[in-house]
Amino acid sequence: MQRGDPENPQLFKNGDIMLGGIFSFHTSWNDRQDTYSLNFRDFQFAQAMLYAIEEINNSTELLPGISLGYKIYDACGSIARGVRVALALINGNEVLSALSETPCTRPAQVQAIMGESSSSPCMAISTVIGPFHIPMISHFATCACLSDKTKYPSFLRTIPSDYYQSRALAQLVKHFGWTWVGVIRTNDDYGNNGMAIFTETAQHLGICLEYSVSFFRTDSPDKIQKIIDIFKASTSKVIVAFLSHVDMDVLIQELSNHNLTGYQWVGSEGWISDSQIAAMDRHHILDGAIGLSIPKAHVSGMIEFILDFWETLFSCKFKQSKSSAGNQRECTGHEDLTGLQNSFIDMSLMPIFYNVYRGVYAVAHALHNILSCNKICNNKILHHIKNIKFITKEGDEVYFDENGDPAAKYEIINWQPTEHGIVDFVTVGLYDASLPADKQLNLQNKSLIWAQNSQQVPLSVCSEKCPPGTRKVLQKGKPVCCYDCSRCAEGEISNITDSITCVRCHPEFWSNERRDACVKKEAEFLSYEEIMGALLTAASLFGTCITAVVAFIFFRYRKTPIVRANNSELSFLLLFSLTLCFLCSLTFIGRPSEWSCMLRHTAFGITFVLCISCVLGKTIVVLMAFKATLPGSNVMKWFGPAQQKLSVLGFTLIQVIICILWLTISPPFPFKNFKEFKDKIILECALGSAVGFWAVLGYIGLLAMLCFILAFLARKLPDNFNEAKFITFSMLIFCAVWITFIPAYVSSPGKFSVAVEIFAILASSFGLLFCIFIPKCYIILLKPEKNTKSNIMGKAAPKSF
Repeated sequence: MQRGDPENPQLFKNGDIMLGGIFSFHTSWNDRQDTYSLNFRDFQFAQAMLYAIEEINNSTELLPGISLGYKIYDACGSIARGVRVALALINGNEVLSALSETPCTRPAQVQAIMGESSSSPCMAISTVIGPFHIPMISHFATCACLSDKTKYPSFLRTIPSDYYQSRALAQLVKHFGWTWVGVIRTNDDYGNNGMAIFTETAQHLGICLEYSVSFFRTDSPDKIQKIIDIFKASTSKVIVAFLSHVDMDVLIQELSNHNLTGYQWVGSEGWISDSQIAAMDRHHILDGAIGLSIPKAHVSGMIEFILDFWETLFSCKFKQSKSSAGNQRECTGHEDLTGLQNSFIDMSLMPIFYNVYRGVYAVAHALHNILSCNKICNNKILHHIKNIKFITKEGDEVYFDENGDPAAKYEIINWQPTEHGIVDFVTVGLYDASLPADKQLNLQNKSLIWAQNSQQVPLSVCSEKCPPGTRKVLQKGKPVCCYDCSRCAEGEISNITDSITCVRCHPEFWSNERRDACVKKEAEFLSYEEIMGALLTAASLFGTCITAVVAFIFFRYRKTPIVRANNSELSFLLLFSLTLCFLCSLTFIGRPSEWSCMLRHTAFGITFVLCISCVLGKTIVVLMAFKATLPGSNVMKWFGPAQQKLSVLGFTLIQVIICILWLTISPPFPFKNFKEFKDKIILECALGSAVGFWAVLGYIGLLAMLCFILAFLARKLPDNFNEAKFITFSMLIFCAVWITFIPAYVSSPGKFSVAVEIFAILASSFGLLFCIFIPKCYIILLKPEKNTKSNIMGKAAPKSF
């Protein structure tokens, strides 16, 4: 094994087939002579590669009789140098030239390149070596952009793409209800591409970013201070950090200087399981952090190999710290390094070592397949690597998908500080992208520790959840996660938390006081149980009883002159029709039904026409009786009892025909009125045909006006008991009631319109009853001396009216 110079590999071993490696052992080429400036992390990755090669060379099953050699270069953290050494590795490459019968005189070139550890160098190197179809297998470059085979056709990796990690982080944030977060990313391809996918996924999941800042380890103090100020001014309590471990090293120092504690950190695989960062966090800023990590792994024999390697390498060159000022002790070469806690034996990096290990084995299996092919087959190693599938000695299956990526599986890690101040990386869940979407994220039933050692899940929202009964109203100029909770309007509800809309209730329902449920509206109609309905019912029955009493009195005294004076048959028919008028008002009370709606208006119309026809007949009889007293008059024979009955029948028949046409064409029907009251259903009878309704009322009004005119003309006829006067009064009351009824009926809401109609029926009926019959009953019962034919026919001076 040889140590190299700038033009030669830093680690080299000859073999039948050569593998290349590119790692950043130093941060710059100028520091390469200083052992302590080594990037022990990447140096261990190289050691993992050497261990895998050593194990394969000792295997009797994989590549038997063929030795693998290696050329490993130090890229020194420089993309330009990484490209340069990659070209050096592939220069003059001929596939399996070392195995040909006439080997070239040129030294054997590498068949595959292992590395680099970061995405940006891998992108540059893959762009250069892609046309040569030399496979490059990275163990730690996660940028989703590297899955683009049109740009990077020969790139493969043994670590999942950030496409899955970014989506998993967004799902993890959503799982804990954090909808208002801040994000910080490494300002390179790894951080920018990873955060772009996270941002897109977060938006689909309803997560809003309060701020998104980029950070790089070489940023100026002013820019770092701006980032710190953004953290301090933010209202979100969760910070998603898509950072590399190197950038997190620098950032944690700055955060410690400002004692920026109290934030819940969510980390990417770049730093979440790095024990060195945990050791540097002396102010416990990252305690309780949660994030995704490469699944834990163990490779038997690798730890011992690494320790043996360091003991050999530094046998007499390892300089120890000064034990006292001015004294320096040289090493003897027999020191036991197993107890040292330096970064070069940090076994928390074992999952990444395992990625390197699997990458080397993937190349070995591809080479084995090529050499084992007994027929004509594709001898391009890139083709065989893309199609390999094998199981490691630890039992893990290794394969690459069409993008050169492995299966995406992560462990969910929680930083839990112990009593001794050491952070324990506790696995609290798993993420497997191969499972259905609702089963990919699986958190175990373990107690989690959050920021500041809290047992409660932190709350990080821009606005509190809107309870049922409200809806979200976005705040102008702010993200969708910032909103106000607006109470649902009357008649609308929301029965879920954070509803974006309120749903209008069905017309038969109304919102409750909390606006979170629809309750059935109260059905309102004029019922017998309520006070108003009971009073109107009592008035109707009272009118019926009074009418019956009057009829009984008239029947009892039917042979007296006052009863016989004006056609007693019409009087009894009028009393019968008044009874029906009083009773028909009862059909307006109670829940409307199909039959009650048709009955109430038609019964009302016919009974009132019958009533007015009788009054009209009596009025005509009064006029005819006066004419009959004149010399030579013979008019009574033209309007005798038979004609009076026929006139009543004729007038009533016309109303019956109107009602039949109304019921046939468009009858009244029960109707639920939702418009009158917003929180009630008015059960009423729709008219069906408004023309039919007003035709019925109009005909009643026409007869009433005719009766009133005739009675008014007969009011001064010379008779001691002039019935025309009382008919005039009754018709005056009747017309006044129904003229005032029209505006009152139209303007009354709900059941009150029904009450107005009943009141008009009762008032006009009582008016007819009292004005026409009560004076006669008064004479019959209280003034019987006046109930004589001579008194009734006696002449009296006419009085003005």
